[in-house]
Amino acid sequence: MASISVFAALPFTSLETPSLLFSKRRVVVKNTTTSIPSSIIRSPTPRGIGFVSCSSVADKASTLEDGPSVGENVCPEVQTLTWNWKGYSIRYQCAGTSGPALVLVHGFGANSDHWRKNTPVLGKSYRVYSIDLIGYGYSDKPNPREFGGEPFYTFETWGEQLNDFCLDVVKDEAFFICNSIGGLVGLQAAVSKPEICRGLMLIDIPLRMLHIKKQPLIGRPFIRSFQNLLRNTPVGKLFFKSIAKPETVRSILSQCYHDSSQVTDELVEAILRPGLEPGAVDVFLEFICYSGGPLPEDLLPLVKCPVLIAWGEKDPWEPIELGRAYGDFDAVEEFVVLPEAGHCPQVSSLHLPDKMVNTME
Repeated sequence: MASISVFAALPFTSLETPSLLFSKRRVVVKNTTTSIPSSIIRSPTPRGIGFVSCSSVADKASTLEDGPSVGENVCPEVQTLTWNWKGYSIRYQCAGTSGPALVLVHGFGANSDHWRKNTPVLGKSYRVYSIDLIGYGYSDKPNPREFGGEPFYTFETWGEQLNDFCLDVVKDEAFFICNSIGGLVGLQAAVSKPEICRGLMLIDIPLRMLHIKKQPLIGRPFIRSFQNLLRNTPVGKLFFKSIAKPETVRSILSQCYHDSSQVTDELVEAILRPGLEPGAVDVFLEFICYSGGPLPEDLLPLVKCPVLIAWGEKDPWEPIELGRAYGDFDAVEEFVVLPEAGHCPQVSSLHLPDKMVNTME
């Protein structure tokens, strides 16, 4: 059984020096780079398979609310780029030129801007990449109806995208740092191609209480009928329109973050603006009607790399009382309780203690 502790600082709070992580097996990220095996390095390939199509837009760290530097060390510049994956344009951001590779994976309805404060800080010691999953942010949003009735916006799709991103763009093994549904994306990727993922940090992963397996048999037909109503009638788009408003997004984020002072106009804009792009409503409805696919308890027994789970003590959506059970899986090195934190602790400016699980070696 994994130990349970209360920490100090996530390695990605906006004003902390990064650190990773795993204490039970004494696995520590060192300030060196381990090359990915040459057998899985992918050279640039033609459109339809995946290659980097750079449209480099420098995003200065000075645009951050918290300022451009931490202590005496200036944060590196953040670049915004695009990558062509299977013919789709995928946005990602990156910072840092040395150290192990970290890939940051956002949650439902979010995008790589959700890591906007973390990316430059982490880039001081790591090669950091944050990606917009297909269907979210400023990545392409193909209509799910184009896939012959087969679900497209699934953890299998996103897991494949994440692994291909490491092969095509990162060109190295990587640690996956994932929030919310991004945790299931990271788990799926790590299970599918264990040679790519060096370790996982899962922050407030979803319990998926609406998963079909967790619903009583008698209620399942009603769930399917409701999903059909949302997906195939005007009701779904009316529902989306009712919540895709600044005041509604602010209210939802204030609940999610626990500390409502962190819900700034900048954050509301970062979440809402890409959600108003063409195709976003179809992605939204497709995913909220997605009650199949893997559960964390399905994937955790299959993971070969070390896992650390961090959980906001005040998460209103994924209760920590239920989440603690994930700490019992053998792959989980430690289950970390984050005091006074909500569902997205990585963007909170709560004054967590300075001590890390392990300091950088």
